[in-house]
Order: sequence, then structure tokens, then C-alpha cells
Amino acid sequence: MSITIPDGFKPLDRGGQFLIGLGPWYYRRTETEGMRGQWVLAIRVEDRHTNIRHIAHGGFLVTVCDTAMGIAVSTHRDPPQPLVTVSLSTDFIETAQPGDWLEAHVDVIRVGGRLGYANCFLKVGERRIMRASGTFAMMKPAVPHERAEG
Repeated sequence: MSITIPDGFKPLDRGGQFLIGLGPWYYRRTETEGMRGQWVLAIRVEDRHTNIRHIAHGGFLVTVCDTAMGIAVSTHRDPPQPLVTVSLSTDFIETAQPGDWLEAHVDVIRVGGRLGYANCFLKVGERRIMRASGTFAMMKPAVPHERAEG
């Protein structure tokens, strides 16, 4: 199946096996003078993303919000800082259907020494279908472990 990608979006090359299994994912960043750009993460809704009612599954939509906010908060620092989700708050407004181009528009509110905060709207075209806010704990970069000889 050929997927039409709107202008300005590039393939996203990050995430673990769970995200890879849901994708392909795309992104763009809007640049604003004097400010960091806003992240927009996108994915085409497919039949495999739907529930029994044949609309996008709520867990899928929450995953899109969590992923988009996590990437935006992580990359707010240079180099990107690892993080984990502490809390999410979501509100479902409308539905998304198979074939819809789903965009997660993220605003990073604040990134401190220990916590980062972001808001997100999921949109299909100009329709807002979900809103979310998240808190993320900043983690230390992973240090490779030496294997113990036994």
C-alpha cells in the first residue's frame, strides 16, 4: 500500500520495537524566530490501529500523544536527554478513521533539571480529536555495563 505523505514531513528514525511495529512514523518541526521549533509527529491511521467500532483505538491515540510529547521534551536539550513518562492526562474529543493523516502538535511548556512538561493536540486536518498533557522525568544517559566474568 502506498502512503501519501504531506509536504514537509520526513520519516522518523527513532523509537523501540513497539513504536516501529505501529509505524511508519513521520515528523516535521516548525521553526519560530527566537524560539525552539514545535514538533509535529504524524502517522497514517490504518485498520490495525482500530477498535471493534473501526475507529482509531484510544490506546493507540494515547500512544501517539505520549510518544510525540516524549520526543519533544527529550530533544528540547542538546544532546537529547533520555526520559520516562511520569503522568499523562488525556481527553478524547472526536474520532479518527482508517486513512486519516493524524498529527500530534506538541508545545513544550518547561524542561527543568528533573522534570519536563508538555501539551499536545491530536489533529486530523483542522479537527482537534484529542488533547493531552504530560510530565516526564529526566534520566541520566545510559552507561554501558561491563559484563561480569563468572
